[in-house]
Amino acid sequence: MKTPISRRVRWTGVLAASALILAGCADTSSDDGGDVSAPGSVDYSTRMINANEASGDPVTGGTLRVSEYSEARTLDPTTTYPTGSTGGNIEAAVYDTLMRYDHESDTFVPQLAESLETDDNITWTLKLREGVKFHDGTPFDADAVVASINRYINTYGLHAMLTKSQIKKLEAVDPQTVQIEMQSAWPRFPNVLTSGVGMILAPAAYKDPQSFKPIGAGPFKFESYKPAETTKVVANEDYWDGRPYLDAIEFNILGTDRTGYESLQSGGVDVSFVRGTELADEVLKGDLPAMDNYASMANNLWFNTREGSPTADKRVRQALALAFDPKIFLDRTANGAGDPSKLLIGADSAWAPGVDPMPTDTEAAKKLVEEAKADGFDGKVRVLARTDQASQAGAVAMQGMFEAVGFDVKLDLVANVADQVQKIYVDHDFDIATAATSMHDEAVFARLTSALGSTSAVNVGGYANPEMDKLISELQAIEDPTDAKEVLTKIEALWAEDAPGVAINSGAMLNVWNENVHGIKPSGETIVLFDKAWIQK
Repeated sequence: MKTPISRRVRWTGVLAASALILAGCADTSSDDGGDVSAPGSVDYSTRMINANEASGDPVTGGTLRVSEYSEARTLDPTTTYPTGSTGGNIEAAVYDTLMRYDHESDTFVPQLAESLETDDNITWTLKLREGVKFHDGTPFDADAVVASINRYINTYGLHAMLTKSQIKKLEAVDPQTVQIEMQSAWPRFPNVLTSGVGMILAPAAYKDPQSFKPIGAGPFKFESYKPAETTKVVANEDYWDGRPYLDAIEFNILGTDRTGYESLQSGGVDVSFVRGTELADEVLKGDLPAMDNYASMANNLWFNTREGSPTADKRVRQALALAFDPKIFLDRTANGAGDPSKLLIGADSAWAPGVDPMPTDTEAAKKLVEEAKADGFDGKVRVLARTDQASQAGAVAMQGMFEAVGFDVKLDLVANVADQVQKIYVDHDFDIATAATSMHDEAVFARLTSALGSTSAVNVGGYANPEMDKLISELQAIEDPTDAKEVLTKIEALWAEDAPGVAINSGAMLNVWNENVHGIKPSGETIVLFDKAWIQK
């Protein structure tokens, strides 16, 4: 069928990505304790909200001011996770992406690429546009694309290991053609070309490994970076699709997403990224234009399944999962905002198989704890959390739930994200940890592979089950969510049975902007594109 389109250094990428995944899970609350809707009353589904039509033609000029959710200390996509919450919007402005995800049609359309075609979902032909050049004047050709992709997939960047494992052959056929042959059918392969894999770097960008230079073929050129303050990009006069309307974009670090949103409301910035559970509900009930990206497992717990941890015992994990009440957790940490759910795939997802989540059952949990204790378990488990107020509130809530069914819970509090990452990803020194897996509809297979695949470098709990690997592999060949119900039902059942973790809530991640901003194009992985953005005077 045709698609609808014509040890230290090697862990750097994993740790950088992990820090941002962990940082997100603590940010469930806003600062003001405002009005919150009852669970299930907010529509989190992926869509554009409050979209407004411009009253005139696009205007050239001006600097767009963006409040970033987290700081991109480098624009190397192998190190700075290429998602909208972690610097991906800046990277996409500089490098562009080969493809773009169209959420309305659930298809992938060409962006920097001219076309991407396949007849069997195994062999893909990528056609490049004629005459495109990188910012340094060198040709944007097939050799450069192949070299950039090869560099990326040999790192721990977003979807890098997955893509490498699936590609059988990657070659430049001629200057404008790249052929990609997969190990097996992968109909949603174009998704990885909407973020890191599809962000093509000029050879000069990475020629010197010690001196990375952000050189791409995107609509904007990198100009400056002030640590903890601002990254500035300026219009690329030679962009393939014409000079952008904007003269420049400033990506600012203002603190929390609440601070960024308040700056947006007061006119201090034009665009802001929102992820906090409580604040997301507020934005969704407001009047400003925004792109809402639904996230299953917006927040969740992981249990360490490795030998030596008490949670290596499935009965202990099951007891923890049964004892955990996501509604109580959200009441304590987010004033009741968010959609509490223990499911892998949340109810508002197009991929939701329509199954019931594991219940909260304290009596069943107590029996499992007693069984484990009869076999020598001492009842002790550790909850890893940070010392900030939101993290501690969540940890104390968990402590109460788990001790109520017979566990002896110790709170292992660390000062910062870096220490948390060290314990989880390097030392594997934890029993229970919080995270923000954030599975978006366009990337369900890829995210499940990363989270639960036995060979994944970012499989937090070390979970490994050949049956889960087999089921996720079956999901790879499915393009339409309606065809995935059977396999996802089995995945949900195995998730509940093995209990490698438990979901807390599904929710929204949003790029939100003021009414005088137009032309922002949403894509995958919460990235938005600014090549056609403009500011109405």
